[in-house]
Amino acid sequence: MARSAKLLLLLAVIYILAAAFVVPASAARRRAVRLQLYMHDIAGVTAVQVVKGTGPLHPSMPPGNRHFGDTTVMDDLLTEGPSLESSPVGRAQGSYVLAGLVDPVVVVTATFKLTHGPYNGSTLVIAGRDEVLAEVRELAVVGGTGKLRRASGHVLWRTLEVLEGAHYVLELDVCASLPATAAASAFATN
Repeated sequence: MARSAKLLLLLAVIYILAAAFVVPASAARRRAVRLQLYMHDIAGVTAVQVVKGTGPLHPSMPPGNRHFGDTTVMDDLLTEGPSLESSPVGRAQGSYVLAGLVDPVVVVTATFKLTHGPYNGSTLVIAGRDEVLAEVRELAVVGGTGKLRRASGHVLWRTLEVLEGAHYVLELDVCASLPATAAASAFATN
């Protein structure tokens, strides 16, 4: 009898340990979302400085005359390709603040409102630290609405080129996912 009690105890321990590592089916099933967008940030046109920072002159921010705390609001066009004449797919609306005293860093908060394609009418919310001079920056996808409800993930953010007139073309590679329940409910209502 002692042997069968030990066997039962061992089986109970194995069951409890196994149950502790089981991932709920709803958490395990996520639907991947991949988008490649191009953002056109044009200083003085679609990106306007609204606060001149009262902090010190920034030592390494191009093109100079930038101060710690400078705040810019944007309403940038999102396109399918890098050309301004590419098909529009939405708008990037938000702000960025020069938040580094020494390093050229801006903190970005933006909502991507998508107006074409399979996510028409949906939004993605982006936030994070943009080290302006780095080749690739990673910002977080912190939410979304519509067919992108409860999105999470990241955006790889690259400055593709700087055109005449301080027109910055940014390549945005969105890698996000949606909970299975959010994806199902979003599609059921549309």
